[in-house]
Order: sequence, then C-alpha cells, then structure tokens
Amino acid sequence: MSHNHTGFIVKPEPKEATIPAYSAHTSFSTTVKSEPNDAARVFLDRGLPVPSYAQNNLSSTRNSQPTTSSEVAKQEDGTPQPAAVTDKPKFFTIYKNAQDISHTPEGALKEGLGMVKTLKENLKKLELGSKLRQEVWDREIANLETQGSPKTLIAVCGATGAGKSSILNAVLDDNVVPTSGMRACTAVVTEIAYHKKSTIDADISFLSEAEWRQELGVLIHDLVDEDGNIKRSTDLKSDAGIAWQKVHAVYPAIEQEKLVKMSVPQILNYDPQILRILGTMKNICAKDSKSFAKEIGKYIDSKDQKRGKKDKDKDKPKEPSLMDKVRNAAGMMMRYTASTSNTSQDEVNDAALWPLIRQVNVRCKAEALSTGAVLVDLPGVADANAARNNIAKDYMKKCNCIWILAPITRAVDDKTARDLLGDAFKMQLMNGNYDDHAITFIASKCDDISCSEVIRALRLEDDPELENIEDRLSSLKSETSEWKKKKSDAEKEIKGLQEELEGIRAQCKEHEAHIEALKNGETFVSTLQKPSSNGKKRKNSRGGKKGSPKRRRSMASDDEDDDFIDDDSESSANESDSDKDSDDEKDSDDEQENSEQEDVEMAEVTEEDLKEKIKQSREVIKAVRAVLNEVRTRKKEASDTISSLDKKLAKVQKEKNAFCSLKRSEFSRDVLKEDFRAGLKDLDDAAAEERDPQNFNPNVNLRDYDAIDLPVFTCSSRDYVRLKGQVKGDGEPSCFSNIHDTGIPDLQKWCHQLTIASRERAARSFLTYLKAFSQSIQTYVQGIGDVTAIDREALREKWESRAFDQTDDFAARDLDDPLDAILGGLGAGLGAGLYTMNKPAPKVDTHGQPTGITPRLCTEFAKMVDNCVHDLQQNFKDGLEDKCRAGATNAAEAAIPTVDEFASSMHWATYRATLRRHGSWRRDLNVELINPFTKNIAHSWSKVFESDLFGPFQAATIATIDTIVKEVEDSAAPGLKDRAKLQGEACVEEARVALTNAVELVKQTMNTEQKEVSRCLAPHIQSQLVEGYDRAMEERGTGSVARQKAYFRGFINQCKDDIFDDGADVVMERLTKASDAIGETLDEAMGKLAQKIEVSLAVLWEGARDNPAQLRARNEIIDIVQTIMEQIKYWMDAVKLKQQAGRNLTSAMDED
Repeated sequence: MSHNHTGFIVKPEPKEATIPAYSAHTSFSTTVKSEPNDAARVFLDRGLPVPSYAQNNLSSTRNSQPTTSSEVAKQEDGTPQPAAVTDKPKFFTIYKNAQDISHTPEGALKEGLGMVKTLKENLKKLELGSKLRQEVWDREIANLETQGSPKTLIAVCGATGAGKSSILNAVLDDNVVPTSGMRACTAVVTEIAYHKKSTIDADISFLSEAEWRQELGVLIHDLVDEDGNIKRSTDLKSDAGIAWQKVHAVYPAIEQEKLVKMSVPQILNYDPQILRILGTMKNICAKDSKSFAKEIGKYIDSKDQKRGKKDKDKDKPKEPSLMDKVRNAAGMMMRYTASTSNTSQDEVNDAALWPLIRQVNVRCKAEALSTGAVLVDLPGVADANAARNNIAKDYMKKCNCIWILAPITRAVDDKTARDLLGDAFKMQLMNGNYDDHAITFIASKCDDISCSEVIRALRLEDDPELENIEDRLSSLKSETSEWKKKKSDAEKEIKGLQEELEGIRAQCKEHEAHIEALKNGETFVSTLQKPSSNGKKRKNSRGGKKGSPKRRRSMASDDEDDDFIDDDSESSANESDSDKDSDDEKDSDDEQENSEQEDVEMAEVTEEDLKEKIKQSREVIKAVRAVLNEVRTRKKEASDTISSLDKKLAKVQKEKNAFCSLKRSEFSRDVLKEDFRAGLKDLDDAAAEERDPQNFNPNVNLRDYDAIDLPVFTCSSRDYVRLKGQVKGDGEPSCFSNIHDTGIPDLQKWCHQLTIASRERAARSFLTYLKAFSQSIQTYVQGIGDVTAIDREALREKWESRAFDQTDDFAARDLDDPLDAILGGLGAGLGAGLYTMNKPAPKVDTHGQPTGITPRLCTEFAKMVDNCVHDLQQNFKDGLEDKCRAGATNAAEAAIPTVDEFASSMHWATYRATLRRHGSWRRDLNVELINPFTKNIAHSWSKVFESDLFGPFQAATIATIDTIVKEVEDSAAPGLKDRAKLQGEACVEEARVALTNAVELVKQTMNTEQKEVSRCLAPHIQSQLVEGYDRAMEERGTGSVARQKAYFRGFINQCKDDIFDDGADVVMERLTKASDAIGETLDEAMGKLAQKIEVSLAVLWEGARDNPAQLRARNEIIDIVQTIMEQIKYWMDAVKLKQQAGRNLTSAMDED
C-alpha cells in the first residue's frame, strides 16, 4: 500500500539534494525467512493471510519481528519513524542458488508474477516525479501481469466412427466428451480447455436466428424432390434422412407432409420458445462427469434415439384438444403448452436442441491439458449449417497442431486419413509453420485384433516371443482338456450314484409302506411292480452296477432278488451281460406266471424281513453317500482347477493379443511415417513441376525427407478406460493388461510436449522482460550521485519532451495540442503523460518541430514503419504476384475438367444438395477449383513468410536509438558523462528487449493475417459462383439434373478466367491490407518504445525527493530489486542446468 505521511511532517526548504551512496540493507535480501509454526502453516500452505493470533504465535519463533508493509512503526506522537525498516510482502520463493530450483516454465512464470506483485506493491510508495514515468511503469507492470502460459490449440480430425470422442475421454481421464455406440454424438465443434476448479464447466452457444433460418431453407429443400413432393427415405444417412432428423428433432409436432408446405418464416414462428433460445448461450457447471453428462445430454442427445414404450405411445396419433384446434386455426400453435399431467414440459414436447447448437466450450481439470494444450474436437461429417462449418475452418486456421485419427484396421490405407494428412500438410505449409510437431497421426481401436490375420500378414510364426506364448497356450489348453475329462468322468459317476441312491430310497419308502399295510391288515400293491414284470428288472440288474437302483424295483425281498440274480449268473457265467439279458428275456415266463410267483413271494414277506431290508438299504445309502462325497470332491477340484486354468489361459491369450497388436502397431507406424514422407515428396514434386516444367528433376529432393518424422501414436482407448475403471459395466480389457501398452499415457505426455517450446519461450521472454524492467527501476531509485541542479536542468531542457515542476500537480492533456498529430496513435493517455509542467505548450525548435526524445523518436520510427510496410508489400509482390497469376491461369485451365469430374463422381441427389449449398457439402467444389492455384503458390508462400521480414526494421530501429542515446551522452555536462554513458548502454539494452517483444507481437499479427489471406480464395470463388449455383437449382422436371450440370458447366466456362484473375487480385489486395495492419501494430508498439526510452534516459535529469519517507522507500525497493534480479539470474541458470542435464542423459543413452 502507498503511505502518504506528508500530513505529519513539515516539508523542509528546498536544497541541493543528493542520493546517499548505495549501501545494501539486510532488511530484505539477507534476512532468512523463519519457519512458521503449525498454526501459521495451515494458512500459509493454502495461500491464505495469516490471522493475528497465528501471527502472534509466529512472532515467537523469530528472534526479532520486523513490521509488515501495512504496519509502519510510529513514534509516541503518532508520526512515522523514518529509520524503521519494514518487512516486505514476499510473494515469491527466495532460493540460494540455481541448483535448488526444479525448473518448469510454469514455475518460472508463477515465481516471476510473484516478483511483479512485490514490485507493484512497493512502487506505490515511491513518488515518481514524472507522470510519464508513472504511466510507462504502470503499463509495464500491466503487461507483465497479463503474462501466462500460452495456449496450444490442437485440432482433432477424423472420419465419423474413428473413435475421436473415446480417445479424447481417455486422454482427459474422464468421460467429458459424449460418446455413443449407436450414432455420432459430436456434430459440433467442441473445445476442451483446462481450469483449476474440480468442476466441469461448459458454455453451449446456439445458432443465431439468421443462421438457423439459412439452415432451415437448405433442410427443407433436402426433404422435397424437384417436383415438390416429399422424399421418402428410410436411409437416415441420406440427405433427406439427415434433414428430417434435424427438423423433426426441433419441431416434433410438425408432420412431414405439413412441414414441406410451410415456409421458413412459418416454421420459425411455429415455436416462439425456440426463437427465444436462438442466439443465446447456456452455462453448465457440474460437480463430476456423471452429472455433466446428464446436464449436457439435455442439449446434445437426440430423443429420437430412445426405444421402448414411450416411442410406441408417441407414435400413436393424439387427438388434438379444443384449444389446439383454436390455435391451429389462428396460426398460433405452440408446442410448449401447459399440461395438467405431472410430466414436465420437456417430457411432453420431447424436443431436442442438438441441431441448434453452434459450439461447445468445455473446461475441466484434466492433467493432460494443465500445461496449456487445448483440444478441439472437429466434426467428422460435412454439416448443412454454414456457421458450424465456418467455425471448424476458423479453428483449422488458427490451430497450432493437427491430430488425425483413423482406426488402425484401416489406418494404413484409409482414404480419409490420407486426404486429411495431405490437406493438413498443405495447410501447415501455407501457414509457414510446419515442423515435426505440427501434424500427429493417431491410430485408434488397437484392441480390435485378429491374431491369426496379423501373424499371417506380418509372418510372425517364427518369432521366439510368440512361440513362447503359443507353447504356454498349448500347455494350458492340454491341461485344461485333461481336467475337463476328469470333471466329465466325475459328473457321470455322480449321476450313476445319485440314481442308485434314488432307487434305494424308493425301496426303503416302499418297504415302510409295506410294513404299515401289514400292521393295518391291508393288501399292499407295489408301485415298483410293473417295471419288473416286463423283463426290465432283470435286464437292468445285469446291465447296471452291483446294487444299481433298478435292480431293486421289485416287491420281492432283496434276498430272493439276490438269489435269482446269482442263479442267473452261474448258469451263464461265460456269457456277456448283453447275452444274459437277451436269454433272460427269451426264457422268461409269461406275465401271468410271473405275477403268480410274485404274489407268492409277497405273501411270504414278514414285517421283520422288511425291517431287515430297510436296515440294509440304509447301510448301503450311507456307503454310497461316502463314495458320492468323494467323487464330488474330485469334481470340485477339477472345476476349481479348470477355472484357474481358464484365467491363466485368458491372461496368456490377452498377452498374445497384446503382442500381435503391438507388432501391428509397430508395422503401422513405420508404414505411415514412410507414406507421409512419400506423400510430401509427391506434393513437392508436383509443385516443382508446375513451377518449372522444363527444368524439373524428380531425383532432386527439395528437403531432407529422412529428417521428417511424422509422430504416430497407436492407442486403445477402450482398454485404457477399462484398466483405469473409468467406465463401469464394460467388463475386462480385451487386449491389454498394461496401461502403458494402450498408448494413451504416451499421448497424454505428447500433450505436454507439444506445449514445451511455447511455454519455455514464454517463460524466457517473461524473465528477460522482468529483468530489464527491474534494472530500470534500480537505476532510477539509486540516483546519479553528486550532480548539480544546473547540469540536470540543462539536460532536461534539451531532451525532455515537456518541462515540469516536480512540486506541481500534473497537467491534463491539451486536446488542441499540435503534438496530437504525432502522438495520437500511441495509445490512450500517452499525450497526457508527456505533459510534465504547468504550461501545456510543447517545446519546438527553430523550425517549429517538437523537440524532446519521444517526439523525435516518434518521427523517426514513423518513417521506419512506413519503410517496413513498403518493403513487406514489395516482398509480397516480388515473391507471390507472378505465382498468383500463373496459379489463376492453371485453375482456369483445370476448371472444366474439375467440374465434369465432380458432377460425374456422385449421385444426382448429392450433386443437387451440393449446388443448393453453393458448392460446399461432403466435398467442396470451391476448394477443388482453386487447388491448382494454391498448389502453384504454396511453396513460394511458405518461402516468403518463413524469411526474416522484420530483420531490417529491427536493425534500423536499434541504429536510431543508438544515435539519440549518443547525442544525449555528448550533450551531458562533464560531471554526467560517465553516468550518461552507462545509462545509455542500459537504455539500449532495455530497448532491445522491448523491441524483441514488439516484433514478436507483430509476427503473431503477420501469422494471423497470412492465414486469413491464404484461406480467402475459396470464399471468394464461392461468392462469384453463387449466381451459377442458384440458377442451376432453378431447373425442374424431367432431365433437370442433366440440365443443371450442363448449365453450371457453361457458367464456369464463361466466367472462369475472370473469376480466377479476380481471385489473384483478391489475394494481393488482402496481403496489402495485412501489411497495413502490421503498420498499425508497429505504430502503437513503437510509440510505447519511444516513451520507454525517454523514461530510461530521464534518470539523468530527474531529481530525488528528499523527505524521510521517500528515502526509506527508495532504500527498501533497492533491496527488493536486488533480490529479484538475483532470483531471475538463478532461474535463468536453472534452465541452462536442466538443458545440460538433458544433453548428458542423451549422450549416456547413446553410449549405452
């Protein structure tokens, strides 16, 4: 805080004041920060201010407690103690050496911003004599405070079904992007960025009324044929199918027959609530991904996809109410009607808003994005909506990197992927910023594997690792087969024993029933009689095991049964069991005889016999149970072993799948890299041949293709999320057991690596800028020693833009000041900053020209900016104008073949839909027409913009600054000569830093402008062809398609030369405008630089305030600045140490 204590101190008489010789104070730089106690640490660890009670505890741990910046020690009378030393707020960590710093760009920026905050707080206490200095320093601090980690835009492209959304969710480690196994979910541009909050936030922007009106017009045309009749299409992917899905989703109450008879305004006015949604933005804030999916699903889900009872009920025609009929009659039918039911309006209307969404911006706390990467999911299908297409194209313009996705099963020969690769390279080449990081290829769905196909295709049969896996698989399968046989045998044995037990139990029950009958004197009829009477008894008794159940299904006693069986066995001991059964059946008595014999046997059975039989049966049951338990134990052992073997088998099979998948990935990576190199050479050769057909030599390489290494990642998002447990209910991974093998961790690291260059560049630039600013502060507050007021005033009079009286208030800017003509473009407040005296009149020389450093530099800089703009325009003309003219000729010559090929390559309905969309649909005819043009200028374009366009300007600027600094030095009094020389050198160094930052800003402007220019051609061609597109669409009736093609062909043939020549003019005009924009940016930057230089040199003539508060404030800030500059040096050294460690590690790995 700034403390003004002048109300308590009597200001002394003015006198010749000097700044005391500098002596380092220990109040800031040498005091070791004491360890906080536990209470204080709780607050400090959370970045919170420490309460007074914790501060009291904290003070007890220190030997002495200096007062804080907000607690100035006071004397008994209430006046400040001038000699008191205050403790400065520490917003950054103080390191003792560079080795203690674990350097990251983010860490450097964070600590640097803390240093800026410290400077800002302490500069408030200084009374700066010059308002210009105050403005310049405030601007410097504001610029430093806005520094942060730069954003790296990554455009994610790929055909529908390539798995973009699943890959993105895996990279984000959360289910942020909607996915569906049934349909494409992301038909709009979705930008995903990082924020520190734990919530997932999203902004959903909707189309404007004009944009939706335009799209409705196109969609309605898609729904009708040339005679105005409805297109009945069951194919949801057809033009008519897509159009009906969209319109019906937004207006579900309008039937198709009614819809095609309505005009676009009528459809728009049908639902006022939809009109209210258009052009708005919806904000979502969800605590987790599950809640987020539920919230965003309300907007992106297609409710037509639901199945079940609701759909069936919905399909039933509803009888309109009386009010509905009234509204229909009045043309005021509204979907959002009040309902007496308990359902919500959304449920009643069942409308979907996904066709109205323009763009979705998501922010989440994803580690992969924490260093500045911003993922942009671009739609994979051409959209009927021009606004969404333009958004996608805009992102492609400004993106730093492009990710191209294709399923690995067709990545090597996928046409979409190949086209995307080619287009991406041409785009980056035109941007002038192609490098190895610009394009990344991602092969998705690596868990989709057929081992036999991969083994055969890659000839892996003799691979030792695979042989080892196959041996283990074979061993496990063999072992599993053996145990399955054991289990089967045990099951059969169990079945036999269980049948035997059932038979014995049945006999026991019958014996018990027989005993009961005997007791009651009743006749007993055996339920087991019939089976024994037809000969089955004896057959089964011989075919089964001893004691088998069927053998006991007789009402006769067990003894008689056993005797009968023994006799049978003795009479035919040498015969087989089957022969015995056959003989027994032949020799058996007739049924009557058997019945009589059994009746006799039953009559002889006594109660004691039956009880004996029951006792024997129970003993047998006990014995059989023991055997059964033993067999069941064997079966359980077999089952457990088989289960264990199955798990081992699945694990080894997964290992085999992973092995084959990784081998396929390795092969695919090599092929894709080589194909990309070959594709680049083809593009370069084609361009070279078009430029100079006579001297073209295909054997001469235009670049080192071996050095081009396309980054390729092979990923399985499905197995990754299963291994991480990110998705519930999807089962076990099908291919990979190791998370690293899924490729997602490498892709996450790649997100960080893509941002390294820009982050390190930003951190380095920030620290350099902060160092220069700190030096300027140090120079000012230390003063210039014993210099007389006369010498200072002489310098002031000659070089200050306006004289001022330090004791007076600063004057406001005179709006009629002639300096406005020179200084007006230098930003708000600049003119006011130059007024540092009561009289606002500017100082002029004998020719009436303003004098002073800033006006003079502004005049010189203005000339240099004009020269720079002129040089840019000349470079563009020399390097590109001839190429543009030649490109226009090439495009005109190729126009008719291009139109013919375009028309013949697609279905008539698609061709008509393309005409209706002015050439831009699934293919873009406008882009194809200008391809010969862009190919011809691509190489020259990149060459022009890769050259050092601003090198001469920088050199001229530094030379001008050197000149004026030398003049200031020469004009200084003898006592100021040495100091003027030192200050001049510091000024030039500070100017170099500022100029470098200014030129970087200008280069960014240039890059943005050239991207816009490079993509202005297709929209221009489209606008020139609108008349032809619309006129062709007027053709109706039989043969209309042929007439449409013929008319449009004739239209192109008639105007092709003019259109493409005008296109060349448009490119050159846009480049001229880009140069002018560069000039405006330079004007503003150079005006600020002129002020900065004057402020730096003004130290030579500005006097010091001599009141005690200011002396103390100066001493304190000297300590602070010294510490900050020391810390900056440590951070810069830490970068060098880190780089050296990386080089050492690389060397060690190379040696190994």
